[in-house]
Amino acid sequence: MEIKVKHGDSLKLKTPCLVVGVWEGRLRTPQLRELDRRLEGALSRATREGEFSGRQKETLLLYPGKALAAERLLLVGLGKDGRKAERNGLRQALGGVTSQLLGRRISRFSIDTASLALRRLQEAELGQILAEGVELGAYRFDAYRTEKSEDLPPALEQVQLVAAASSAARELDKGVVVARAICRGVCLARDLVNQPGNVKSPEYLARRARELAAEVGLQCSVLERAELEALGMGALLGVAQGSVREPRLIVLEYRGGRDDARPVALVGKGVVFDAGGISLKPAEKMDEMKMDMAGGAAVLGTLYAAALLKLPVNLVGVVPAVENLPSGSAIRPGDILTSLSGRTIEVLNTDAEGRLILADALTYVKRYEPRVVIDLATLTGACIVALGHHASAVLGNHDGLVRQLLKAGETCGERLWQLPLWSDYGAQLKSEVADVKNVGGRPAGTITAAAFLQKFAEDFTWAHLDIAGTAWEEKGRPSIPRGGTGVGVRLLIEYLR
Repeated sequence: MEIKVKHGDSLKLKTPCLVVGVWEGRLRTPQLRELDRRLEGALSRATREGEFSGRQKETLLLYPGKALAAERLLLVGLGKDGRKAERNGLRQALGGVTSQLLGRRISRFSIDTASLALRRLQEAELGQILAEGVELGAYRFDAYRTEKSEDLPPALEQVQLVAAASSAARELDKGVVVARAICRGVCLARDLVNQPGNVKSPEYLARRARELAAEVGLQCSVLERAELEALGMGALLGVAQGSVREPRLIVLEYRGGRDDARPVALVGKGVVFDAGGISLKPAEKMDEMKMDMAGGAAVLGTLYAAALLKLPVNLVGVVPAVENLPSGSAIRPGDILTSLSGRTIEVLNTDAEGRLILADALTYVKRYEPRVVIDLATLTGACIVALGHHASAVLGNHDGLVRQLLKAGETCGERLWQLPLWSDYGAQLKSEVADVKNVGGRPAGTITAAAFLQKFAEDFTWAHLDIAGTAWEEKGRPSIPRGGTGVGVRLLIEYLR
């Protein structure tokens, strides 16, 4: 798929479809008046009849005949200009347009960028937003479909972003370059999440990490069972012991900053399939538990995109990769594990396994002396109860870091909502037989899970992102098809930039 930027008069451009944005209440701009004149009042009639007003998600497809060089004209409603979420609304609009046109088997189209411009938005930012919308809207996972189907839309071939001036085109192109690198990271994460459980073993994740490292110049090391045992990673190994597939600790390093600069560490939960262990999950929708490594996928996607963008920062990515299954060798409720930190953990629920592997990973990452640590995990169903599927939860021990992540989320559209992490919640984790227990009961489940992790993140500036409600899309939305969303990659890149 190709995204090209060119300058010229979009109304004179020969293209299978010209896409023009329309803001609600701004239907009499010079361009729209000219279009209405050429189309002999078709736009005015559609407006009078209530078919199109520029509201968000509205579209109007017209066949202009000889009135335009374009074979089709697609007017896209953008909603009211000036809304707080207008950047993400624009991204989603382009994702929806891409899906709609591909559904009509139109695989090449052009976009009039001037009609989509936002106030206070530089051309490079506009180019990035438009390209992200197109790329993410065109994504699909069909690696295992072998039979041809007329129901499948074609792959996107080419999109042109058209600017009136050559200077604007140059700036738009800068944004497109950034977007394409970021979207490669997002699509990588989506692909990893969408892989089925029979393919996606911990070793599979490790192999993909090695391939990425070779492609973009990352350093990669993978710790296997013998090394994990020698280190004393009892929490991670405890989760892994129910599966015949061996665990891995995947470490990627990117050095784009000064040699003496301390790195930002990203830690991602990598449970390749989560049946819950002895505390078995219900059968309904258990197939979706192949997505329980979405945090790890986001870390791999972020390191990949950061290397493509050559960001001036040092990064360490750590992904503890395991499978959580019930078996004769699986850990039992009531077992006590000794973590890498030396802290003992009473396991009351084997389905609260993500925090166990993250505890060892957070302890391990201390050796890199990170200046900031951010972990991502599909950690708690309680997060879905609290926030639904519209935002991820953020908690941490440093308000400045949390504020930076909140701002990055608003900018890129991957929104976060902060939950408190008061010391009171830690009391729910007190164990009578060990240093800490792995669950704190039903109340405040997302917070107590973070409070558990905080015990292993006391030595550094740390934030935790619970992406349980945002890592998987059930029905499909503009720019987010059904399946893995790749959430976290755009957020972290925005934070790092």
